[in-house]
Amino acid sequence: MADWTVWLEATGAAAGAGGLGYAKYRAPRVYWSLVGLPATWGRFSYSYRSTMDVCGLTVQPSGLRAFMARNVARREVQPVAPKIRRIRPTSTGLRVTLRLPAGLEPADVIASTERLRHAWGVHAVRVVVTKPGFVELRMTGYDVLRRVRMPRKAAQPHGMAVPVALRDDGTAFERDYRKAPMALTLGANNSGKSMYQRNLINGLAQLPVALVGMDCKRGVEQSPFAPRLSALATTPDDAASLADVLVTEMEDRFDLLNLHGVSDLWELPEDVRPAPIVVLVDEIAELFLISRKEDEDRRTRIVTALIRLAQMARAVGIYLEICGQRFGSDLGKGATMLRAQLTGRVVHRVNDKETAEMGLKDVAPTAVPTACVIPANRPGTAVATDASGGWCKIRTPEISRDEVAATCRDFEHLVPDLPFLAPFRPHLPAPAAGSPSLVK
Repeated sequence: MADWTVWLEATGAAAGAGGLGYAKYRAPRVYWSLVGLPATWGRFSYSYRSTMDVCGLTVQPSGLRAFMARNVARREVQPVAPKIRRIRPTSTGLRVTLRLPAGLEPADVIASTERLRHAWGVHAVRVVVTKPGFVELRMTGYDVLRRVRMPRKAAQPHGMAVPVALRDDGTAFERDYRKAPMALTLGANNSGKSMYQRNLINGLAQLPVALVGMDCKRGVEQSPFAPRLSALATTPDDAASLADVLVTEMEDRFDLLNLHGVSDLWELPEDVRPAPIVVLVDEIAELFLISRKEDEDRRTRIVTALIRLAQMARAVGIYLEICGQRFGSDLGKGATMLRAQLTGRVVHRVNDKETAEMGLKDVAPTAVPTACVIPANRPGTAVATDASGGWCKIRTPEISRDEVAATCRDFEHLVPDLPFLAPFRPHLPAPAAGSPSLVK
């Protein structure tokens, strides 16, 4: 009987260890909740003060505090570390709110994130400034970007915000056109740039906005989404005409704002407010590069129109979403001026450091090394910036073209009635007729 008991105990222990090992790789959230979170919480609580001290995140106490420690408490004066205000566990990590003492700033904590990550044995540590004097340490217990699963509580498309990817801290990355009206997405072939655009179109299709596509690769990328597009240009000549029409519409909308005495589209009464327009440019180089001298005038028209839209169209609800493999002065006159107007930046895997610098150096220079080491076996991984100059690592979930096309067909009724875009509305093929019935 004793032998059977020992055998059962050994078998149970082996099964439990095997189950935890399986969960660590196949169900990391479960493993983190059962094993990783308690271990990390204990390690953090035990070594917090010493870790802050060796990382240089402590300051000398004030004169009053030092006097009370020496003469009242009869103990040695200790450096002051940031005070822990709140500890909140999550399904992907641990969040700690700290109150910074006088003499420390968030930049000091940000500079020590790599040392804190190794000290507490977590996958990553991000620092977010919540309010003056307070920062939040967002620790991630495991690599959440290895298998992308959007959080269940991720907001659905609302207003002008669309969740398109997962951040490396386990939260959803939203593309908010009210905060970053113009954006640039860069990436090499097979880097996930098209997947990012699919997720974006899949979310925008569910909103009452007009989608305008410029796909000069004969429409191979955006034609499947034609039921939800208000306009589609598949050649540079069509793109030039469409850009001119958008500039004219921008001027008409400014007249409308002036008539109602407001300075922003969203301040207009809802019954007279025109639908927002999102312009999706698939490959910007096709609009800049020319092979003949005769095409110079067309290129100038397109570049001038895009620059005018990028500079002023935000107030009238026209937003630009520009994609490309490279976007620098080598494209020609006007490229650098246009890039300077694009606030939001998303950079996928690139082939050279110069391309990463084109997209990130002027808004988040510290993100350039991260963008240069994105592995090729992780398509969809990118570095994204925000309007404040911060940056994060994201990865878009995989979605097929057929799924996005189905969403566009389901929300075809949301295409707004904009007569000026009617000449550019893509042709929708007639549904295939079924086989004739043999029953009279």
